[in-house]
Amino acid sequence: MPDSSHGPSGSSVEPVDSLVRHTTDNQVRRITLNRPEALNAITPDQRERLIQLLADASANPAVRAVVLTGTGRGFCAGADLRGTASDGAERVAGDVARTIRLGAQRLIASVLDCEKPVIAAVNGTAAGLGAHLALACDLVLAAESARFIEVFVRRGLVPDGGGAYLLPRLVGPHRAKELMFFGDALTATDAERLGLVNRVVPDGELDKTAREWAERLANGPTRALALTKQLVNASLDSDRATAFAAEAAAQEINMTTRDAREGVRGFVERRSPEYRGH
Repeated sequence: MPDSSHGPSGSSVEPVDSLVRHTTDNQVRRITLNRPEALNAITPDQRERLIQLLADASANPAVRAVVLTGTGRGFCAGADLRGTASDGAERVAGDVARTIRLGAQRLIASVLDCEKPVIAAVNGTAAGLGAHLALACDLVLAAESARFIEVFVRRGLVPDGGGAYLLPRLVGPHRAKELMFFGDALTATDAERLGLVNRVVPDGELDKTAREWAERLANGPTRALALTKQLVNASLDSDRATAFAAEAAAQEINMTTRDAREGVRGFVERRSPEYRGH
């Protein structure tokens, strides 16, 4: 689903930092999509800002966990398509594929490749690319009012943003096809039952629960978590020999960290370890 450019009907006069808010507190970076009037549909500028913030979280030792959420009734309604149906521009072969590669796919990859654990706090509707943005996160919390919608079929479109990669790995091919073929809204409770969501909480408790989970992760062994994330994400694309080799390499790397030594020392000394993230 190609992103729209900023046309007359889809432009925003607000600076991108007001549309993608971010704070860092207690080693947790909180990223908030802030276009509630559009159910937080993502413009190209917002997409690039999200990618930048996630890349910075990866490299920044002061950030040890990330929470991604939205304001208003929507988590994210997908890519902002306003203006694309009437722009009248003739498409050149390769343009759409290039737009997807450099746009939606880069965004999803930035979540999957982030070296810090990323929690989606799904506060409302997560549709299309917005659903895939949530599902790419390491942990998914959903408010009771949240909805997940594979909306592409309703627009006559093929899923983008890695949906056909992510969904079968989470729920299996038959369930994935059911969700994508019909495009029906999935309640938070049904999403939890299918394994798309870790936990459903009352709307008023979403922020509190996300903060608690994030701070717990931020106090953990950051490099061990990053290596664990990498192993799990690669596991479904690997044969056993490759997975075992990657596991052994990750163990080798992790045992050079201060946190690994502290974890073992804490066990031997019968005390809680104090992890510093390196």
